[in-house]
This record gives sequence, C-alpha cells and structure tokens, in this order.
Amino acid sequence: MDIAGQLQSHPLFATFSPEAMAEAIRVGVAVSYEPGEVCIRCGEAGEVLGVLLAGRLEAVQGHDTPQRQRLGTIEPGECFGEMSLLTGNPSSADVVAVEPSQAVVFLHEAIAPLIAANIDAARFLVRLMTARLAPPAGRMAAPRPTAVRFSLGAYEPMRILSVSCRQGDMRYRYFDTASEGALAGGSVDGLGGPQAVHAYWGPAGAGEQPIDPATHEAALKAMLATLTATEGGVLSDVSELSAIGHRVCHGGGRFNGPALADDEVTDEIARLADLAPLENPYNLRGIEICRSLAGDVPQVAVFDTAFHLKMPPAAYQYALPDDLTDGGRLRRFGSHGISHEGAARAACEFLGVNFEALKIVVCHLGTGASLAAIDRGRCVDSSMGLTSLEGLVMSTRPGDLDPGLVLHLIGRRGLDANELTHRLYTEAGLLGLSGVSGDVLTVMQAAEAGHARALLAIEIYCRRARKYLASYVGLLGGADIVIFTGGVGENATGVRARICQGLDSMGVRLDEAHNRTTHVAAGEVAEISAGPGLTRVFAVGSNEEHTIARQTVQALANRRVTDIMRLHHEPIPISPSAHHLHLTDEHVEALFGPGHELTWHADLSQPGQFACGETVTLQGPKGAIERARVLGPARPQTQVEISRTEEFKLGIDAPIRLSGDLEGTPGLTLIGPAGQVTLECGVICAMRHIHMSPQDAMEFALRDHDIVRIRVPGERSLIFGDVMVRVDPDYRLDMHIDTDEANAAELSPGAVGYLDSIQQRA
Repeated sequence: MDIAGQLQSHPLFATFSPEAMAEAIRVGVAVSYEPGEVCIRCGEAGEVLGVLLAGRLEAVQGHDTPQRQRLGTIEPGECFGEMSLLTGNPSSADVVAVEPSQAVVFLHEAIAPLIAANIDAARFLVRLMTARLAPPAGRMAAPRPTAVRFSLGAYEPMRILSVSCRQGDMRYRYFDTASEGALAGGSVDGLGGPQAVHAYWGPAGAGEQPIDPATHEAALKAMLATLTATEGGVLSDVSELSAIGHRVCHGGGRFNGPALADDEVTDEIARLADLAPLENPYNLRGIEICRSLAGDVPQVAVFDTAFHLKMPPAAYQYALPDDLTDGGRLRRFGSHGISHEGAARAACEFLGVNFEALKIVVCHLGTGASLAAIDRGRCVDSSMGLTSLEGLVMSTRPGDLDPGLVLHLIGRRGLDANELTHRLYTEAGLLGLSGVSGDVLTVMQAAEAGHARALLAIEIYCRRARKYLASYVGLLGGADIVIFTGGVGENATGVRARICQGLDSMGVRLDEAHNRTTHVAAGEVAEISAGPGLTRVFAVGSNEEHTIARQTVQALANRRVTDIMRLHHEPIPISPSAHHLHLTDEHVEALFGPGHELTWHADLSQPGQFACGETVTLQGPKGAIERARVLGPARPQTQVEISRTEEFKLGIDAPIRLSGDLEGTPGLTLIGPAGQVTLECGVICAMRHIHMSPQDAMEFALRDHDIVRIRVPGERSLIFGDVMVRVDPDYRLDMHIDTDEANAAELSPGAVGYLDSIQQRA
C-alpha cells in the first residue's frame, strides 16, 4: 500500500510541512480488515486515529445479536477514531468491515503532536467531530489493531531500561515495547563491600560474574556490557535505548510525576538527600553514571514520593507552628509510591475494574514498609512521613516514635544527631527488637524456635500494621480491595494472617487455605480473601521495574505534549468558583413548589449555563450556609459544591471530586421556600479543572481528563498542579478553582494562567 501517496492527498494532511508529512508516514501503519472482522470492539477505549483508504466499515450495535442495529458507515477517505483522540471514551458500538478494507492508523500519542502543530489539521478534525457528534452513548472509540499496539503505553517502538541503584545493591530490567514483560535483567549485591556479584539473565540464559571493584560505576558498566554482549545481548549498542528510567526515593513537594533528569532535576534530588540519606545519594549516583556511559540517551527520574503528593493537607501537614515547618514545606511525603500504585493498578486490571473507581488499601511490606489509602485513584493517606522513619515497624527502622523520646536521647543520653540518625536507620526496627536480624523470615524462624525477643518483635510488627490497616479502612469508609505486596507481603503468609486477624467486622477476612499456600512472583496477582460480599484481599507480586518503565515512557510522551502546550502560550481566564448547587427537576419542585421552573439571574462563563434567581439554605450536621445559589439548567443529579472552609461550617468532610462523581460523598439538607430535601450524598469540593473546546484541545495536543499544570505569572508566580482537562464542543476556554485557593493565591479579578506541562494522560 502506498501510504505516502494516500496520505499526501488526504485533506487532514493537506498543509503538513514536508518534515511533518515524513513523520506521519513514519508512524502510520497499514492495516487490512476482512469482511465480518470487528475493527472496533464495543467497550474498548480508543487508542488510534484511522484513515480508511479502501473498502467500507459499518458501525453497529448488538453486532452478534438478533437486535443488530446499523448506525452508519465509514467510506474511503473518511477518518475514524477522531472522537477518542479527545475523550478516550469506550465505544458503545462495534465497527465491522463489510468488504475487504484497508486503512492507515496512528497511535494517538504519535499523531496528536503533529495535528496540534498544524491549525488546518486541527480545524479539519474539529469540523468532522462536530458533524458526527452524538450523545455520549453513541460515540465511537477507535480500534486497537494488533499492528500498532505497543506495551508500556508507548506511542512508538521503544527500548527502555529500568534501574534502581541503592546503597549496597543495584537492580535492572530491560523492556522492549513489543512485549509487556522484561526481556533481560539482573542485580548486583554487595556494593561497597569487599566483594560484589552480578547475577543476570536474558535470552541466552542466566549467569553470574564478580564485580571488582565493588562500586556502582563498575556494576553499571557490567550491566551495559551484558545487555550489549555479542552473544546473548539484547542491544547492539547502548545508543539503541530510548531512555533509562531510575527509581528515586524522595522528590520532595515538587515532583508529582516522572521527570527528565536534567541538571535542574538532579540538583533538586541532591538537595533532598537529607530526607532520604540512605537512598537519594545512590539514586543520583546511578543517574550520573548512566549519563556518562550512555551519551545522549534520556535519563528519567521516577519518584517514590510522587504518587502521594495528591494527599489532602489534612493528611500531609504536621501539627506544628508554621515557622517549624518552613511555611508548610516540611510535611509528610510518603514513600513506596511506585510499588503502591503499581500493585493497585495490577489488582484492578486483574479484576477488569477502573483504578479510578475503587477504594483501596495497599500494604507494602519489605525491608521498608508502608501502607497507603487510595480513594478513586488518589492517595489520601500514607503511613510514612517526611522521611522513611515514620509509620510501620521496618527491617531496621522503628516507625512511629514519640518525639519526646528522641529529645530525651539527645538531651539526657548525650547522643548527637548524626549518631542517632545512623542508629534509627540501621539498628532499630525488627533488628533492634529481636536482636537476631532485620529479615522478617529469619525473625519468624527464631520466634518459632521460642526466641522470646523474636516473638515480641513479630507481634509488634504485625500489630502496628493491623492498626494502620484498620484505620485506613475506616478512613475510606470501607475498602473495596486490600493488597499485600513487597517481599514480605508476597511471601510471609503468617504475617498476612496476623495483620488481618480480628478485622472481620470491617469486611477483611482471609481464606486460610488460600493464604497459606499463596506466594506470588513479580507481576502475579492472587486472591486470598474468604468469599463474596467481603473486601477483596490480594497478594500482588511487586513489579517496580515495570512501573518505572511505564512512567519513563510517560515522561517521554509528556515532554512532546509539554513542548506543544508551551509553544501556543494562550492565556486561560481563571474563574474562582463560589459555593453553588445543581438541582434535578424533582428537587426544584420539592424546594420551590409544584411546576416551578428555574429563573435566569446572570450568565456564566460557559455557554448555556446561568446563575438562577433561586437560592436555598444548606443545612449540615454542625451549621448552615444561607442563600446558596442554584445554577441552571436542571441536571440529572443534585450536586452541591462547597469550599474547604465551608466544610467546617457545615460539619462535613467533602472529598475533592469532578462534577458528577458523587458515589460515597456526604449529604446534607437543602431548605427552600416550599420545602426541604435531604440528600444521602452529593456534596463535593470541586477538583481544579479547565474547560476546553475540541479545537482548543487539539491545538494543545490534549484530550478529555488529562491532568496538567497551570502557571500563573506575576509578582507572586504560582504553579497549580492536578488540573483536570474537560473537553466538550459547548465549552469555552476557562479554568475553575476553589474560592479558598483563589484567596490564598491572592488572585485578582481577570487573572489568567498558561499551560505549563502535562502531568498525566487520561
């Protein structure tokens, strides 16, 4: 098939520059469909944009049922998948070839930057979408042909190396996006000691070699030499790598996602070393050595703290005077975020459930240990704090301590800060309690032999974890899933049983036989809960290198989108959002009388939306807010949006949610002139969001539900992160933030922001 000739004559590509056209031809893939072949599967999320070159496709509902209904056809020269380029919505219809057909398809991540850079192409697709636009139930997603699918979420073939450098060891895995699993890997133990050993495996089998001297540089050189070996290697040269992703323990408050490790990023990693003294310096050393050994291959930092940076202030702020927290910069950061997120996503994929739909508690139990409470994709609490000392009892770290004890050891016992730091990181925890070892399995063996201190150590270890697990199930208002991961969580069946013991009333109960026999390897998922109707409990094999590889790919894709966003530099008006509510027709009549219709008071920034003349009183358990404005028109669900300060006044705790996401939210009573309505749920604090038209989104290379950062220039320059993109043909470019946030940021009327970077793809 002459892809070049076919594309050059298509109106979508009519004004592409020769360079852009060459790139489109490079990333386009020819696909053929036989009659009756399902090209788009109902319920699948769209990933590609296609151009039909020959043949005919048909959109149908109920393809394999007697109720089969034909919705329309796609003829040669027409595009498909353009809706999902913006929304990624699952398809509610099958698209089937009705005769032999040929198409060129492009992964969204590959073609979107090219379209964003060409205003005519963006306008062409917007006109096409406008012409085809139907209610959400009728929107079609794009096909996912095998010919253009890559693993790790990649937009083109990539070769990724994941590296984790620590004080005494180093681990690595090599991934090719033709496969989800690692194709080669290894580890080096004994770094910094008299002797280190490199154990490796790959297509030619496994082997070992001594590393002399036992330094990180020698270990990384051995890694690259093994990967590029003439016999058994997976690369001809290091330059074939698309990127190297590095685990970094602590990213402070700045990094809430992966970052290309330029000088500015590495300087920040070094500055944060005092918060992770046993980790960050060695993580950074790995990045610096790989820079020198791999030339121009991009280095990406993937932070263990990033996943936890979405915790609300009530979870991360210490109860200390402002000056002692350096204006709030000294806070709880959490850790093991790579493991927590990876295990949670793996369990959700196993269940076939959206990660953003569940309440999850993850128990990462290894040399270090922590629990995380995850509410609909957002971490809302973590047991670790500013450093990796807080929380659970760990191998050689104590977990929660009375600060007065630390002061006593310094003031009365004369220990200086350096000595105490060393002892708290390396001599406490299971090792300090048992006097035997910091390894859980070794301590358990000693306990089984009757060693009194080992018995107590295991009891304290499990009791602390059970206390946190119970508190997090309560914090979430019940958990859908509990996950055990990490070396201990995956293999120590007795520890899992002890931690879950006594939590039956909270829905957490293990199947004793399944738990006793379940051990999982990297990436494996096994259910160990007792039965239906309870919280699902899983053991998930930690696969951090796979998560690092995925986030490395994400960082490369984010860089392309960020470059386009900054190129456009279009101002976005910022609208602080005061408390308000949306009502159903039923509740309008209940509050204002039979047959009542909402009256116009003033237009809002978004077309078709208006402030109403009607107001109601919001009555909560503690207090009330009078004259809360109703917004029109009426909606399918009643929803109340309030600020953080108003939560306190009402006496409720409303989660940060997108409009319409109301499951599990608190309720209150609405009082109107003709009656009152008691809501069981429906009160939220609105997530920061930007409204965009399809053309705005096309030009920024963004799509519905992407997460971005917004920069607000001025004397007090600000960055707002975690801003959700909402795309709809009726939207006008506009950013909404909470009134409290606007006041705290001292935003003046007429303030504008600019797209700074993308954090997360929808």
